[in-house]
Amino acid sequence: MLDLFTIFSKGGIVLWCFQNTNQIFTPSVNALIRNVILQERTGVSSFDHNGLALQYKLDNEFDLIFVVAYQKILQLSYVDKFLTDIHLEFRDKYKNELTDGEFFRNFNFMDAYNDTLRAAEEWSKNQAKQPKQMRSFEDSFKSKKTVASMITRKGEEKPVKTAKKKEVNFADDDVMLASPPSSPKAQENGLINEEILAANRAKLAKKMMKKKPEPKKSPKSPQSEKAGKKPRKWELEGSSKDLESLERTTDRPEDAKSNFTPDTEMVGQMKGIIKDLEVESSDDDYDEQEEEEIETQKTAKKSSKGGMFSIFRGLVGSKNLSKSDMEPVLDKMKDHLIAKNVAADIALKLCESVAVKLEGRVLGTFESVASTVKSTLNDSLVQILSPRRRVDILRDCIEARKQKRPFVISFCGVNGVGKSTNLAKICFWLIENDMRVLIAACDTFRAGAVEQLRTHTRHLNALHPPERHAGRQMAQLYEKGYGKDAAGIAMEAIKFAGDAGIDVVLVDTAGRMQDNEPLMRALTKLIKVNEPDLVLFVGEALVGNEAVDQLVKFNQALADYSSNAEPHLIDGIVLTKFDTIDDKVGAAISMTYITGQPIVFVGTGQTYTDLKALNAKAVVHALMK
Repeated sequence: MLDLFTIFSKGGIVLWCFQNTNQIFTPSVNALIRNVILQERTGVSSFDHNGLALQYKLDNEFDLIFVVAYQKILQLSYVDKFLTDIHLEFRDKYKNELTDGEFFRNFNFMDAYNDTLRAAEEWSKNQAKQPKQMRSFEDSFKSKKTVASMITRKGEEKPVKTAKKKEVNFADDDVMLASPPSSPKAQENGLINEEILAANRAKLAKKMMKKKPEPKKSPKSPQSEKAGKKPRKWELEGSSKDLESLERTTDRPEDAKSNFTPDTEMVGQMKGIIKDLEVESSDDDYDEQEEEEIETQKTAKKSSKGGMFSIFRGLVGSKNLSKSDMEPVLDKMKDHLIAKNVAADIALKLCESVAVKLEGRVLGTFESVASTVKSTLNDSLVQILSPRRRVDILRDCIEARKQKRPFVISFCGVNGVGKSTNLAKICFWLIENDMRVLIAACDTFRAGAVEQLRTHTRHLNALHPPERHAGRQMAQLYEKGYGKDAAGIAMEAIKFAGDAGIDVVLVDTAGRMQDNEPLMRALTKLIKVNEPDLVLFVGEALVGNEAVDQLVKFNQALADYSSNAEPHLIDGIVLTKFDTIDDKVGAAISMTYITGQPIVFVGTGQTYTDLKALNAKAVVHALMK
């Protein structure tokens, strides 16, 4: 039983609707539009929301969407057939009205809806009554493979065996000579064979006589015998004088001060909104001529069938796109995306989404399939990278300051992706915008993590001394050493920041693999106890398929190990090491597609000013080249 069936345009105009219950379906349909259709996930035909299963079908010629909703607990096997039939029924009945764009009229479709639904239900019952027919052995892939292998073995083994016997018989000369010829012809052949065998014996004897002379061993020099292994002299090996600064066994409130000269040219460069990322594409551009070659090869075979009228038909652009038309171009697009570091599963889903989006659409005048597919994929990628919600950290920090509380940002990710380094960059950007920052050292596992943050704090205070900010220290470090509970340290740091009037708290967590259950539970505890305003996942731009696994399992762990009804998941992404990948920017697509969350920051270097905001159009331009 269907609870809802509706037909509406892509512009939001509802053409016809049937509702079987008093339940409100607006939130579920809006969730389908927001999370599937607008996020370019149209390759997925079903969507679950609040106990409802929603299935849909797109009509790209008239820009219509057909949506069916029913209880998720029901297993309805006729929904796909019903959507296909009702789609064709509505198109055939109101084709003229849809062509003229008459959406604001009364569509009397109730009788056709009931007839189509009844036919689909009857078809489902008949299919259930029929016993499942098994394929015959001859039709199965296994039988074809077995028969083919048997035939090839019989044809290939015999000549190989005979060839081996002939080669072996050349060595058995004595046996061949011992057998007398049985006829005059055989005698003549025997004389010839004896001459050949005699020549072969002579060649074999020459080979046996030729022995390679053994190389003369050079006498060992007396110097080499006496020379022993010398110890290597390292350049910066240190001495006993350096032990005091390297001592870590006792509590040391401050490290020995290093000779750090602040680069005053950095100061003032990060004030205001972060600059957009500029991506330079390489010279090996994605040539559109290769796309056109696919189409010309395909249409060349059909050129003789259409005659003269096919020329005019192609000029006016009346061709409806089908999956077979788009398949060669989409295959090439998929390989291109994978080569640009997009995860293979994501590239496949994107191409499937483009195929669903374009199927049935009428090409415009002088439009080619390749150019249409490429422009649609380009728009889809820009839509994926564009944030669905507003991300303005400076504004949120000012709002938190008005509420007299610190704005808390927590960083998480796997090992070695640059969490502490990019935390320091974000801290510098916040200080440039007159925000007092407290860094909470919650990485209590990695040796040197606290010292690294202390060094960053000292450098940031050197760039922005208290004298420039009315005696206020702009960067502070809150640490409790190693081996402590990270959630407790973060809680104490947030309380300290609230009492001291600090604006922002940046929580640095330990790197952890997505499969490490104890560490993932500890991260979930930290987020649940402290409830940060923003949870940022730090990932490097070098990863491909691994990005999908990391983000899926991080989000899943935060949901599974939290006791809250609505657990706090990843809010945004920090993409690091972007300067090392040239134009292979596919990791940005993979991460955003998986989580649906925006890329907030992009790390592009090793200085405090190497922090950018993602420019969706620039990234897609580099990706499609």
